[in-house]
Amino acid sequence: MGVAAVLPKVGTVLITAVIDSINPCAIGVLILLLSSLIVLRKSRQKVLFFGTIYISAVYVTYFSAGLGLTYFLASIPLVAAQYISLAVAAIVVLGGLIEVKNFFWYGQGISLAISPKHAAKIHKMTKKITLPALIVLGVFVAAVELPCTGGPYLAITLILAQNFDVTAVILLAIYNVIFVMPLVVILLLVYSGMKLHEVKMWKHANKHFMRLAIGFVLIALGWILLLIANGTINLG
Repeated sequence: MGVAAVLPKVGTVLITAVIDSINPCAIGVLILLLSSLIVLRKSRQKVLFFGTIYISAVYVTYFSAGLGLTYFLASIPLVAAQYISLAVAAIVVLGGLIEVKNFFWYGQGISLAISPKHAAKIHKMTKKITLPALIVLGVFVAAVELPCTGGPYLAITLILAQNFDVTAVILLAIYNVIFVMPLVVILLLVYSGMKLHEVKMWKHANKHFMRLAIGFVLIALGWILLLIANGTINLG
């Protein structure tokens, strides 16, 4: 099938990163960590320092995982890659439909969320505020958040794998900067004196809309992957 359209790769990556960055799972874990730091009466400077270490660990873990996954997908033979694209597209669309469902019926049926078992472990880990513990927490959270955040990221790595070069690596790095940016903003707001309960209230009031936005993006990304797989569109 001939190419019918050219999709701007940079725009696709940036828009997806912005939507993925408002994921309530990632924001919720940071709020939990900051709550523990405040309860332990840490100074504002230590809250900023520990929060920065945690966010940096999340960034490095996500970027490293994305880089490895993109390289792996780029190394797969073309015939197999097409089948993988179709499978990933189906998974991503299904994830999007689940997120849209959560907008209307949150907590009912299947949800893309951190498992209760992992959530309990994260809660326990936030009580141990040391530098090594925060690095381990960031790595662990990045891994167990995949049900929440993995859909958009998986789709983007597959898109970048279509032409894995220096530009793809730079775009992946930028994607992850955007992904952690809301965490950085929340950390700076708390450091500057904003009450944490105000952040919690904002998250609670907007989490349904966050999931709706992520759901629409996942569905769109799924269709994009399908169209890339059958040659309808090309990345430019």
